[in-house]
Amino acid sequence: MKTNINQFEQNGHKDLFVKIAALVMVFAFVLGVTLVFLPSSGNVAEAAVLKQGSTGTLVKTMQTKLIRWGYLTGTADGVFGPKTKAAVILFQKRNGLVADGIVGTKTAQAMGISLSSATTTSSSSSASSTDLNLLAHVVYGEARGEPYTGQVAVAAVVLNRVKSSSFPNTIAGVVYQYGAFDCVSDGQINLTPNQNAINAARDALNGWDPTYGCLFYYNPKTATSKWMLSRTVKLSIGNHNFC
Repeated sequence: MKTNINQFEQNGHKDLFVKIAALVMVFAFVLGVTLVFLPSSGNVAEAAVLKQGSTGTLVKTMQTKLIRWGYLTGTADGVFGPKTKAAVILFQKRNGLVADGIVGTKTAQAMGISLSSATTTSSSSSASSTDLNLLAHVVYGEARGEPYTGQVAVAAVVLNRVKSSSFPNTIAGVVYQYGAFDCVSDGQINLTPNQNAINAARDALNGWDPTYGCLFYYNPKTATSKWMLSRTVKLSIGNHNFC
């Protein structure tokens, strides 16, 4: 009887060992498969840019902007193909960026999009409709007839002043600061803005700054202020110098 019991116990231990070994092998296999399919650090790095071959909502957001700004024709299909790459290169050339057709951090910032999500930057969500409306009135009053980029640039100057400690810290405060904008002085701020002006104001609120931080602009053909004319010009868009 003792012999049978010992054999039973030995067989039981063997069965338990086999089961544990089997579980270990299954766990090792699952872990190995998981590691194989986890993205490598290189893939994570690649996801930080948009380039030819990229797809998704973020590409569609970018295409929508490029179509609106006149760099791309057709529809926003969310596929980064050759036409989209050519449009990105043109955008980069006109905005003083490295024209490689790849949307990295600097190009994304210029476009007002965030590479970390499939949405535009959140600054627009925090801006009230009143701010958007007032900014659009300034754009239309100051820059209607200018290239679209130039209209966005005028709106960006207003927002850059809001961020600067040298100016009021609200859009209304900046716009209505005494003598700041001709459209306020001559009443053209009261004109009804068109859709282009509204889009330009919205793009500036979304983070697009073609001026890269400029606080002033003027038309060299009509400007008379010696102080303004003495400012260092960073770039020119249409009829305006930005400084």
